[in-house]
Amino acid sequence: MKIKLINPNTTARMTDTMAACARSIAAPGTEIISATSSMGPPSIESWYDESLALPGLLAEVAAGEREGIDAYVIGCFGDPGLFAARELARGPVIGIAEAAMHAASVIAPGFTVVTTLARTTGMAWHLAERYGMKRFCRNVRATEVAVLDLDRPGSGARRLIVDECRRALADDGADAIVLGCAGMVDLCRAIEDAIGAPVVEGVTAALKWAEALVSLGLATAKRGEYARPLAKRYDGPLAEFSPRETP
Repeated sequence: MKIKLINPNTTARMTDTMAACARSIAAPGTEIISATSSMGPPSIESWYDESLALPGLLAEVAAGEREGIDAYVIGCFGDPGLFAARELARGPVIGIAEAAMHAASVIAPGFTVVTTLARTTGMAWHLAERYGMKRFCRNVRATEVAVLDLDRPGSGARRLIVDECRRALADDGADAIVLGCAGMVDLCRAIEDAIGAPVVEGVTAALKWAEALVSLGLATAKRGEYARPLAKRYDGPLAEFSPRETP
């Protein structure tokens, strides 16, 4: 089984951290192919960032189809380009926010998302609504830690995140925490130990979901909305992304 983990930003060290965590829990026989977008923003912290990350992400999905990839994980909590990627892919495509929220809703009656900047909290609420998770989501809390500061020595990111998680348990009525950034992937177990409650991060949750779907022989539906994009010519710098009749 070959699963491609795509980081839709251009920061390779974040890709490496996600890939290491994914490989640590992958089933025997699962090969993790990690990829960093070759174009776009170094971090995704706004709708604008997300929009300009999509071409690089979709180029990696298109390449994966030529490489025989069985499933994909989109390594950003905004789940950018999720539905567009499903149009391109034969196999399952899983977003990490989608996976984390669903996992948390199974193990706890309510969860709080703890994320990075306050400006991204609306994006998380939007996803909770889209996935039918709003009734489980007690709150979305920001730490005001920028994505690229999560692994910066001296940033105090872990302390700030732990403190916010504790407030979520005390004030929101949450029974579990969802970490709202792929850059928090390697902090999950330490935070769980510190707060004494389940902590879910989406990279590993999405990987295990992708493995399960591939093992069940399930692929992305190719009727209706997830059919391949209609063949047409695109203009300007996006001409190379013009959809064709066959992959």
